Amino acid sequence: MKRIGMLTSGGDCQALNATMRGVVKGLCTCFKDIEIYGFLEGYKGLIYGNYKKLSAEDFSGIITRGGTILGSSRTPFKELDNPTPDGLDKVKSMKETYKKLKLDCLVVLGGNGSQKTANRLSEEGLNVVGCPKTIDNDIWGTDMTFGFQSAVDIATECIDCIHTTAASHNRIFIVEVMGHKVGWITLHAGIASGADVILIPEIPYDIKKVWKALEHRSKQGKGFSILAVAEGAISKEVAKLPKKERKAAIAEAAAKYPSVAYELVDKLKKFTDADIRVTVPGHTQRGGSPVPYDRVISSLFGAKAAELIKDENYGQLVVMKNNEVTSIPLAESAGKLKYVSPDDSIVKNAKMLGISFGDE
Repeated sequence: MKRIGMLTSGGDCQALNATMRGVVKGLCTCFKDIEIYGFLEGYKGLIYGNYKKLSAEDFSGIITRGGTILGSSRTPFKELDNPTPDGLDKVKSMKETYKKLKLDCLVVLGGNGSQKTANRLSEEGLNVVGCPKTIDNDIWGTDMTFGFQSAVDIATECIDCIHTTAASHNRIFIVEVMGHKVGWITLHAGIASGADVILIPEIPYDIKKVWKALEHRSKQGKGFSILAVAEGAISKEVAKLPKKERKAAIAEAAAKYPSVAYELVDKLKKFTDADIRVTVPGHTQRGGSPVPYDRVISSLFGAKAAELIKDENYGQLVVMKNNEVTSIPLAESAGKLKYVSPDDSIVKNAKMLGISFGDE
């Protein structure tokens, strides 16, 4: 008998259920008898011992279903050693729940913070396997995360729809895409939808260069422009500040503007009286049914997780490298982000297409 715990932690995304289904189907192929314990609301369920005992039938028919049947919550890694509001030692409580249920392994579906906690539990002696979940595609060590392509599709469709209304009214539209620290969604959606300007956190912008790109389009007789902007986009001036001053400047802007897109409107108004509008698709990028690509990789990630459990190869993170699903040690990925580099070929080729990143 194999006893497996599973939880989904952090922000939700479209293929969490598909991945859990893949794990369970793989386990049912590997083992004759299994028990599945699904912890409710992420690590909170593991801390407080809130779980459901599930059967294989509970995972049937959920490959197309967005969200997570287990629920999710955020348990910040930096607060892991702080007690809960009611005084519980988080790590100790999680270990006690694991041992009480006599689990053979805990499968963690989550992003960077969730996998850092998974690695901590692995270092504490628990058998853990991680699956890389995040719409941001920023987990170090994997070429792809499940949820990313679905988010890109939604952001792309949003920008596609904006094109027609922008062209009809000769407007400048700023579409603000999710991505606080990394710009993978904005980059892919911007290229896919034919955006004229793409602004991401990793490439600080010069507002004069942004305006120059828009002005160039206007002189070519093009009456509208589309800017795909990551919510964490930052100007060169702010990026150059010392860390403490930079945080203060970002906080000051956040108090003044609803989001970075509105700050950009204010800055661009100094150069033009053109009609500038903002669209923020927001959490729609996390919702809905997973696209076929995410269903495929989620199923493969789940199957790989089951294989790792069969082989008792714990402390691993399932990853995709060069279109092959494999695994790396959790410790190798924990605490690292996969950023867009200005030197990445995708950025260089986007610039060849005439897309401005506001940096040159």
